[in-house]
Amino acid sequence: MARISEQIIEQIRSTADIIEVVSGYVQLKKRGRNYFGLCPFHGEKTASFSVSPQRQIYKCFGCNVGGGVINFI
Repeated sequence: MARISEQIIEQIRSTADIIEVVSGYVQLKKRGRNYFGLCPFHGEKTASFSVSPQRQIYKCFGCNVGGGVINFI
């Protein structure tokens, strides 16, 4: 399997909007500056999955998973 070059990864990181990417998998609702939804990494009934459009990161306060757009995809 071929590795993806750092140049391609950086290009994706700089052009992909995390809200756009995550909302393809998680129904997000805006609350203040951030968006919240049910975590796609573990089963839950209360939204603890937060996405920050300013910082371009996500974090689940339930299972402690987090990262940027590359980590998500």
